Amino acid sequence: MEFAKILPVFLLVGSNLFMTLAWYGHLKFTDKPLWLVVMARWGIAFFDWLAVPANRWGSQVYSPPQLKTIQEVITFAVFIGFCNFLSG
Repeated sequence: MEFAKILPVFLLVGSNLFMTLAWYGHLKFTDKPLWLVVMARWGIAFFDWLAVPANRWGSQVYSPPQLKTIQEVITFAVFIGFCNFLSG
């Protein structure tokens, strides 16, 4: 597979991993003060910028509906894995 086709997918996976951790990771740390987990969440969420080059470069080889579909499939896969992490 071409690098131009696979790079956006890897960037979207990275972005989604960071954002899922930012959204739900704090649920493992309910003993920590809320202000601390909010600050940590913002630090983790910073890496959502990976979605910008993923979509910019991805739009050169995929249509917007294809990019969105790829992102949603990644979202479900990452969230399923994360649910297993939280319940374990």
